[in-house]
Amino acid sequence: MTALASISPERLWSRLMELGRDGALPEKGVNRQALSAEEILSWRRIIAWGAEAGLTPSTDPAGNLFLTLQGKFPHLSPVVAGSHADSQPTGGLFDGAFGTLAALEAVTAIAEAGLVPERPITVVAWMNEEGSRFAPGMMGSELFAGKRTLEEVMAVKDATGVSVAEALANVHAAFPEIERRPLGFPVHAYIEPHIEQADVLESAGAVIGVVSGIQGKKTYEFVISGREAHAGTEPMERRQDALQAFARMAVRMQQEMVVDNAVKFTIGRLEIQPNAPSVVPSRAVFRVDLRHPDNAMLDRLGLRLETIAAEEVHPCGLHIKRLVDAPSNTFDEGLRTAIWRSAARYGYPALDVLSAAGHDARQMAPLAPSVMIFIPCRGGLSHHPDEWAEPEHVAAGAAVLLDLLLEQAGLSHNHGDAS
Repeated sequence: MTALASISPERLWSRLMELGRDGALPEKGVNRQALSAEEILSWRRIIAWGAEAGLTPSTDPAGNLFLTLQGKFPHLSPVVAGSHADSQPTGGLFDGAFGTLAALEAVTAIAEAGLVPERPITVVAWMNEEGSRFAPGMMGSELFAGKRTLEEVMAVKDATGVSVAEALANVHAAFPEIERRPLGFPVHAYIEPHIEQADVLESAGAVIGVVSGIQGKKTYEFVISGREAHAGTEPMERRQDALQAFARMAVRMQQEMVVDNAVKFTIGRLEIQPNAPSVVPSRAVFRVDLRHPDNAMLDRLGLRLETIAAEEVHPCGLHIKRLVDAPSNTFDEGLRTAIWRSAARYGYPALDVLSAAGHDARQMAPLAPSVMIFIPCRGGLSHHPDEWAEPEHVAAGAAVLLDLLLEQAGLSHNHGDAS
């Protein structure tokens, strides 16, 4: 396969650094949130780089960006590879960006070699994977997979009151010349490269992570309704203190959630009203992130959270909203074997890993054979300006991806019949 095409490590690294200019923070890192002016700038770069390789850009009602290298048989379903371009407000240069640009580099290498695949290959940058501006995340892939409705997603607003529909209209208006395709299409295979966002690979001295699946995740919003009162005059026994109810819930939840080492339980957001030092809090809103690789255990723990909240809320009122219910998934064995084969051919140490973080590949796995390729992330640090991946690891991940694309698109000895 190396004789067919090869990536340019220097070009890939240079483009990663260039993309980091879009939304660059004053010292380091990026703030390139979904459907923002900064993401529009990143689209311009990515589309221009794709055009150099003859890739055709398109977008859809969800705001996903696609760049396609046509195949000999355009009617065949494409191989899709990529990740996302949006970041956290204080994000790094590699989360999402590595996967999208590695896919672009691999497809560029195929085009530069003069190869025409049997089936199309499409690079994707999914809309709002991060969920930092519009919650929850992974909106683009969930819409593509039919897991949410356009009406539901378009109505979501950011902290300033701007809706997804309004922000997406700005993005589409900035690119009137590119094709608008319908939402969703058949996919032959999906491959997503990504930094690990943990230190399992680094600790083991591995370069390539062969991802077995993604652990399940539930997120909740709990709204506690109490009664505002004067802190100096309201008797303690008569208070409906929303913050005290939250405190009782939080302590019990923390105690009862940690049933084994695989549980990940986080209260990551808390809002108090009126948030005044001499007023009994009348409202508390908090969000819980709960993760576990075993779906049965995840379901049991989720129900326990709701029970704890109901038992500790008195004398206040309670409303529980289930925001995300994403079961654990496994990735395609054939594609995982192909990653092992490619890593061995290059001499890259590889390791089976489970993804503790969520990714768009979760939505794609039920639609088509899917897999993720991880590369090490220094110190496991991610969603942070200091996030880092070594240039040689970036190149290694892209080289393995290229092998899989060649095979899946019908350009290697190992592909099967087109279908």
